[in-house]
Amino acid sequence: MAEARIDFPSRVGVWWTSDSWRIQDAAEVARDLEGMGYGSLFYGEAYGKETLTQAGAFLAATERLVVGTGIANIHARDPIAAETGARTMTALHPGRFVLGLGVSHAPLVERGRGGTYAKPLATMRDYVQRMDAVPAEVEPGARPTRLIAALGPKMIELSGSAADGAHPYLVLPQQTQATRDALGPDKWVVSEQAVALGDDETAMRRAHAHLEIYSGLPNYRNSWLRQGFEDSDLVRGGSDRLARALVGTGSAQDAAAFVTAHLDAGADHVLIQALGDSPFDDPRPALRELAGALGL
Repeated sequence: MAEARIDFPSRVGVWWTSDSWRIQDAAEVARDLEGMGYGSLFYGEAYGKETLTQAGAFLAATERLVVGTGIANIHARDPIAAETGARTMTALHPGRFVLGLGVSHAPLVERGRGGTYAKPLATMRDYVQRMDAVPAEVEPGARPTRLIAALGPKMIELSGSAADGAHPYLVLPQQTQATRDALGPDKWVVSEQAVALGDDETAMRRAHAHLEIYSGLPNYRNSWLRQGFEDSDLVRGGSDRLARALVGTGSAQDAAAFVTAHLDAGADHVLIQALGDSPFDDPRPALRELAGALGL
């Protein structure tokens, strides 16, 4: 068991961004996910809602569900605000809040936020060091569990030395295993797995639409090349080979096998991202199917 405390009610959770949903409706989704047997709700932070505010709403709306930032963009707030806000969440909801941190991507930081994106590894290292410098008297005894979005070997190493583990996103089970091997048995590995249910045409359309943005971001392109894909797989939206490898398509049972593969590869917890025809679709119908297939 990893040293840092996370009280996941089950080993499978959900990755879902509620940016287009009223927070009251998004909180209802969180309650429904808890009722289905999912152990967590993680969500992103790009152009939409502020992440710590959402965490407070989701934690207040549920009883046992773990809530995680997947990720909190380190360019969106200074490290003191990130650390003290996360300590407050941990003090209010012990074992139920996870602070996932990430460097985001150059286009989102520079064009979207007007910031500077340079030397992501050094930037993350400095950020967490400044978080660690916050006095212990601020919410004493409530150090938040901290994960780092880590794809490359150096960031994975940092997630073990400066955090409580890693949050791999859009990776193969083999990369989950490589992350586990690099971090050892006492750090958290919380992997995301996208799924697209439906007939092959529908599922592949959803998978390619999901990969459209990511296939244009250098961080993911480099990650996929390290995982054995080729330049020909990195067309916008990804090749069919890339899509079928990264996205669990087909029936709920087919998609559940992708989730199980990450668990077998060493993930402590796997987050299902259920894809629809639009990122604004209600994820609950697909997630109910998957909960049955996974025996939640």
